Amino acid sequence: MQIIELINLGSKRLKSKDIDSNKLDSEILLSKVLNKRREELLLNLNQKVTQKKINNFINLIGRRYEKEPIAYILQEKEFWSKDFQVDKNTLIPRPETELMVEKIVQIFKEKKIFILDIGTGSGCILLSILSELKDSKGIGIDKSKRAILVAKQNLKKHKLSGKTKFYVRSVDDIFFKKFDLVVSNPPYIMKKDLKNLQDDIKKFEPKLALDGGNDGLDVIKKVIYKSKHILKTKGMLALEIGNEQFKKVSKILKENKFKTRFLIKDYRENIRCILSTLEN
Repeated sequence: MQIIELINLGSKRLKSKDIDSNKLDSEILLSKVLNKRREELLLNLNQKVTQKKINNFINLIGRRYEKEPIAYILQEKEFWSKDFQVDKNTLIPRPETELMVEKIVQIFKEKKIFILDIGTGSGCILLSILSELKDSKGIGIDKSKRAILVAKQNLKKHKLSGKTKFYVRSVDDIFFKKFDLVVSNPPYIMKKDLKNLQDDIKKFEPKLALDGGNDGLDVIKKVIYKSKHILKTKGMLALEIGNEQFKKVSKILKENKFKTRFLIKDYRENIRCILSTLEN
């Protein structure tokens, strides 16, 4: 079979499962099998493909048909113009989280700071920030041992071993020295809403990184309370939140002596990140 025939075959199968990105996904998966860039693939549509690679492609299409995210099939996801290893133990990085990284880099660009990333997952947030802040260092923690193994692989891949370390720790077990910045993308989905998530998320992404408890605020409250005790005065907390959580989270921040400095909206104009400083 030719490349064009395989693309159409994969696209048709995925479309039958109501996957909107069926053609793109088919092209990406075939690029993976043939070890070609997607652009190169599209320039060689009439090239014949061996049976072994056809079988590999059909296997990957089968996984996507079951709604497994492309990032998990490829075992990588681009974030901040870098490729990060991901797997079922780590949340897949989202584009809106790059907006938080962008703002943090803008604020601290010429400064030397010490950062804590709570619930680091793949390590993409901390490693992206440290790749831009040349004189800064940080620590990433996560309750999941397997997530930390992935973060350590990304640390090695991006050659930032001299700037950070990753540890298996929960937010309750942080007793390090004072930090200039705490950053966190915690689980914030209400327990009752987990069943309503898209299959890609519900069936494959780690529940530990999604479940925010009955009101979606369980971990957010812990992060805010702990940050109050480990941040330097005027230190900053950068916190990603869910839709419609802004008012409740703002109230908790104020009760814990934080002052909101910046709000970041996602591409749908929802407030998704609050950057606040710890006041005296």
